[in-house]
Amino acid sequence: MKTFKFLPLLLLFIVSSCDTVRVYSDYDKSVDFTQYKTFAFMKSGIDKVEISDLDKKRILNAIDQQLQAKGLTKSETPDLLVNIFTKSREEISVNQFNAGYGYGWGWGWNPYMYGGQTYVSSSTEGTLYIDLIDAKKKELIWQGEGTGTLSKDMAEKDAIVNDIVTQILAQYPPAKPEKKENKEKKK
Repeated sequence: MKTFKFLPLLLLFIVSSCDTVRVYSDYDKSVDFTQYKTFAFMKSGIDKVEISDLDKKRILNAIDQQLQAKGLTKSETPDLLVNIFTKSREEISVNQFNAGYGYGWGWGWNPYMYGGQTYVSSSTEGTLYIDLIDAKKKELIWQGEGTGTLSKDMAEKDAIVNDIVTQILAQYPPAKPEKKENKEKKK
């Protein structure tokens, strides 16, 4: 009986884990991120991204909203240049469901004697990189990366892009690392 109560929880975990966004970031530790107040998009880099113009627009709008929510403003003479690039790959899932005698979840009767069915499904996993570049030095100072499952449904695309961009930029600006002196005092 306990197994049947646990099964729905396990299925919920499996389904929710398929829709998660994995996010990472890296940055130059010598940079004081408080100095950056304005931004602009780096048109020359964004034009090279090989996705539809509509998807570019979705991504740039989401980045614009998130950076403005963090207190940065768009400017013709920016402190930061924002660039993006993307990668995608197709994922194929093969599931076999067997019924009949033999190895597996248990014994059963199979009138067809061929042992089961195979289901194949595919999805596209996309990765979005957001680069923040010091406009004066022309140096990369922060990079965020988010990976998630993509959709062709327009309403889902908007939600997915907003979710990925929000989670990536949640890591900007990076948290200041504690100094060694503070750690020693706490011990």
